[in-house]
Amino acid sequence: MRVCGVDDAGRGPVIGPLIIAGVLVEKEKVSELKELGVRDSKTLPAVKREKLAIEISRLVIESHLVELSPKALDEVVHRAPKLKRLNYLEAVAMASVIEKLRPEVAYVDASDVVPDRFGRDILGRLSYKPKIISEHYADSTYPIVSAASILAKVERDRRVQELRTQYGEFGSGYSTDERTIKFLEDYYKENKVFPPIVRRSWETLQNIVNRIEQSKLRDF
Repeated sequence: MRVCGVDDAGRGPVIGPLIIAGVLVEKEKVSELKELGVRDSKTLPAVKREKLAIEISRLVIESHLVELSPKALDEVVHRAPKLKRLNYLEAVAMASVIEKLRPEVAYVDASDVVPDRFGRDILGRLSYKPKIISEHYADSTYPIVSAASILAKVERDRRVQELRTQYGEFGSGYSTDERTIKFLEDYYKENKVFPPIVRRSWETLQNIVNRIEQSKLRDF
């Protein structure tokens, strides 16, 4: 029996893409993933993630990545009906990964507050009917999802580094990072727009604009 794990990286940041990754293995090989020391990518340092990503790629039958750009995320958040927004977009992307890998059983880290609904959304987008196990914290529970989490995070980090090379240092890309906020404020003050690498539907950007405009009024 072939099984796969699917997870995302970069759901929350205001800068950069969202990455969905899936890995496919024979069921009896899952224990070998555990022996590698895979776990939720957020608990691993970058160097360890990169090393594990190489080992995971050697062990699995196949892996597949999907990148969702800031523009794609914004279009869904702005235009789609409420129940067809980011969670549903992730379900569609995860379905495309599963469709590519064709496992008998797929373990997914649920983005929806209702894991079963997330699983049903994925299943409804597939041309065949594998078993979908959709749970919160699946990246901590199932080694195969941990492996997918690591590949997604390594790819997200690689893409972010490419963006830093192009745009300069902007921190982690999260709105809680002071370096990220300063980068966005400085860029907006200089260019009157935000760079194309940002998610314009995030409230973070409107908050920055409001602060800048309020500051101008005080100065006036």
